[in-house]
Amino acid sequence: MANKASFTPEEWTKVLESVAVTGMAVTAAEPSGLWGMLKEAFAGGAALAAAKANPNANELVKAAISDFETPEGRASVQEALKHRFEGAEATDVVPRALETLRQASAILEAKAPADAPAFKAWLNSIAAKVAEASKEGGFLGFGGVQVSKAETATLAEIAAALGTSAQA
Repeated sequence: MANKASFTPEEWTKVLESVAVTGMAVTAAEPSGLWGMLKEAFAGGAALAAAKANPNANELVKAAISDFETPEGRASVQEALKHRFEGAEATDVVPRALETLRQASAILEAKAPADAPAFKAWLNSIAAKVAEASKEGGFLGFGGVQVSKAETATLAEIAAALGTSAQA
């Protein structure tokens, strides 16, 4: 079983960063206003809480969640995100997030091959939950679709970046 000690500090930060950018990519694919963004952010956080509470969750997933709960873990991810998205335009968010996911996927395959599939599946489930959190294209809560075409495409891109199949 892999854990934080299985990675260099830079690799571990990239693994943690992958958790954060997964939801960001979906939200950026089809921005749904302030309320929708809040729902999507909450869905991402709820996915972390659900995995933490799940006694059968993968140990690497639990290690990542535990590190997010520390000031040091949060600070390393915030710094990495600041660097990754510095000077970014709205249209840069998805491609930059996908690059992070490709890098994290390669790290997971190299350093934690036994745990990589479960961790990547967890990232896909986070993406799906964020996509399903808010309707897109409606007006005042009427109409719209649960998962937009742009979000569906981004879910597929996330899965491809991770070398998995999408969940939605």
